Amino acid sequence: MKQLAIGIFAHVDSGKTTLSEALLYHAGILKKLGRVDHKDAFLDNNPMERERGITIFSKQALLSLPDAHFTLLDTPGHVDFSAEMERTLQVIDYAILVISGSEGVQSHSETLWKLLHHSHKPVFLFINKMDLSLKSKSELMQEIQSHLHKNCIDFSVQNEDFFDALATCDETIMNQVLDSGKAETSAIAQAILQRHVFPCLFGSALKSQGIAEFSALLEKYTLSLPASPDFGAKVFKITEDEQGNRLTHLKITGGSLHVRDVLQNQEKVNQIRLYSGAKFKTADVVSQGMVCAVTGLSETYAGQGLGIEQNASQPVLEPILQYSVILPDSVPIHTALTAFQKLEQEDPLLHVTFSEQLQEIHVLLMGEIQLDVIQHILQEKFQISAGFQSAGVAYKETISNKVEGMGHYEPLRHYAEVRLLLEPAPAGSGLVFSSVCREDELDRNWQRLILTHLKEKQHIGVLTGSPLTDVKITLTAGKAHKKHTEGGDFRQATYRAVRQGLMQADSVLLEPYYQFKMKIPSESLGKAITDLQLKGAKLQAPQTSGEFSVLEGSAPAVVMMTYRTVFMEYTHGKGSISCIPSGYAPCHNAEEIIQKFAYNPEADLENSPDSVFCSHGSGNLVKWFDVQNYMHTESYLKTVQEIQSAPQTVPVRQVYTGSSAQDEELMKIFEQTYGKIQRDKRDKPHLLHTEKQPKSKPAPPPKGDEYLLVDGYNIIFSWDSLKKISAESLDSARAELIHKLSNYQGMRQCKLIIVFDAYKVKNNSGSIEEINQNIHVVYTKEAETADTYIERISHDLSKEHRVRVATSDGAEQIIILGNGAYRMSAEELRQEVLATEAQIQEFLHKK
Repeated sequence: MKQLAIGIFAHVDSGKTTLSEALLYHAGILKKLGRVDHKDAFLDNNPMERERGITIFSKQALLSLPDAHFTLLDTPGHVDFSAEMERTLQVIDYAILVISGSEGVQSHSETLWKLLHHSHKPVFLFINKMDLSLKSKSELMQEIQSHLHKNCIDFSVQNEDFFDALATCDETIMNQVLDSGKAETSAIAQAILQRHVFPCLFGSALKSQGIAEFSALLEKYTLSLPASPDFGAKVFKITEDEQGNRLTHLKITGGSLHVRDVLQNQEKVNQIRLYSGAKFKTADVVSQGMVCAVTGLSETYAGQGLGIEQNASQPVLEPILQYSVILPDSVPIHTALTAFQKLEQEDPLLHVTFSEQLQEIHVLLMGEIQLDVIQHILQEKFQISAGFQSAGVAYKETISNKVEGMGHYEPLRHYAEVRLLLEPAPAGSGLVFSSVCREDELDRNWQRLILTHLKEKQHIGVLTGSPLTDVKITLTAGKAHKKHTEGGDFRQATYRAVRQGLMQADSVLLEPYYQFKMKIPSESLGKAITDLQLKGAKLQAPQTSGEFSVLEGSAPAVVMMTYRTVFMEYTHGKGSISCIPSGYAPCHNAEEIIQKFAYNPEADLENSPDSVFCSHGSGNLVKWFDVQNYMHTESYLKTVQEIQSAPQTVPVRQVYTGSSAQDEELMKIFEQTYGKIQRDKRDKPHLLHTEKQPKSKPAPPPKGDEYLLVDGYNIIFSWDSLKKISAESLDSARAELIHKLSNYQGMRQCKLIIVFDAYKVKNNSGSIEEINQNIHVVYTKEAETADTYIERISHDLSKEHRVRVATSDGAEQIIILGNGAYRMSAEELRQEVLATEAQIQEFLHKK
């Protein structure tokens, strides 16, 4: 049977919880219909929810139908609790979007639709409260198709017009309708899964109208997802039960989970619970598609991926209002901080921070209602009566250029050094961490520790001390001491390296923006445009229809938060405005905000950019601007620049342009000059099929494998296509050459060795990377050129193997012939690669 998770989403007061109640009652799960206004709804079981009449926390219920098992996930509809809704969105297979028939498509409905589109979730729509609606079905369908998607189709009556409408949404359905006038159920279900079709049904959840039809629709047109044998799960929520047990709520996305299973963090699952409302039943095992809560896990967090699952991406809707916490004198600051950190486990977007200088706790919230809920929880759960003071919107910082951050920590009997490359990342990507540090320079375990330290801290910028975002941080080098390095040493060095890099970088202050849509009386349009442009808004061309105009654009959140009152005044209450958070962008009044914060990064001792070096047996503080003169590792940026400039600074090599047919003549010249080469007859160079064959029958080739040695940089700067790439990025040119030769090797089945010069890199011991089984990429050691390496290895290999060397270095070609290997020019290799690529394309075309 199908085992699926279905989330229910809606604008507040659209009847979402009532629909959940009606579906459960119709399936026989509930014996009595509860009501939100009667404060006895099955899923709104929290006292705060029943008091306020809104959903605050997501809930689940098991819905068993004859041919399917569904887990319904009821989510908050109020915008203040969007974070809870979005975390639940990550684990659903299908979504139900509830639209109020009496109100139509509201602002938050459009926000939810965009989130569902962003997450690629298939959607069913239930248009509720039709018993109260003054609009007809056709009017509501026109509004839904206009504001949400033209492929929203009314499934109430499945006649010829219905199938014609479906045919415009999906090609497979269109072919079936053209053939038979109808579409198969499986094709419609597949189109829904692919988000080509969005089924709509009308009814009244409160009066159980349309519920049976909607249940049948879900059962008929949902599909099981492909089975995955490997265990995977997504954590979407952390809570505590009444006994204080920590609950990890998760969705199984692959394989199965058993009681007593040990997960990747070496913690054991003690109990598996299947919740339905406030009640639960235990299970020994849960399988793919099921949603459960488990006990025994203390280190999990919302958004975490377990098993084969990756961690969740950055949330789209983030809180932008910052508050400082006001505590009574009787509550110690560390007690309150512990309480807030527990709340942060349940809602990571609270972003709890503690200012050592101000001795204040700061949190981020969505709005006033969420603030009231937090105050209530603090009082009920921790007996803390806290107040909150607004600190404005939450700013962030990023950088606009590439810099190298350096950190060193070496008080007596301690040692750690770290180099980090900081560079701008795409907007909305957050912080991204990676490593290019070689393991022969710094052990893999130390590298992992450094990456862990990078991830564990909320790094702050140097302009206002706001959180850092949209930066890629790459570990490029590091150094440890065999006796004196401890784990905490690398934490210090890593944090200092980040700050030292930020002090050098061109920092950018970011502020939150809203995407807005206004419906304005046409006579007020000019004032709206002038007003918003002066406040830093970016506007689209207005659309005018009759007495009203529609104006869309984006503007700083700090502007839009107070603009609604002004807007309603000059439109005399006739206009409407809706806002959706649209992420962060450069601050429109950055200088003013930076001066207001008056943040001094050098005085922030918790985030010092300076380093500690050992001098005369004790630690010596070195200021951030002088650290590079004391570092023990080489600069990554300097090394890259040297390699990229090497072709222009080294003497130009003599390039040999002769053809393969001249090899024998070259061999004679070589032997006349240096004497006859003594070697086994089997080692005579073996010519390719493209060459003119000698008249006499050649000796049999060596029995060993065929080798191809490639002088990497020689080829890169000989091929025009690669030379253009290298002008922007030598790394990209290397990667492209390796990719092309990998395809070539796969067809030719030779053993391939690609050699790159690294002789200018100080203290470089060389390295060999294996790709697949028969490709090796060699980076030569200090003071050893690619020529030297190729000459040595070709001499050794030619004794037992057929060896070809690809280079256009004339002097090197002569030496290669002396070693008994066959040489080919860069152009000959290019032609062979092109021929191989053509063969691959021909093969794929035949397939």
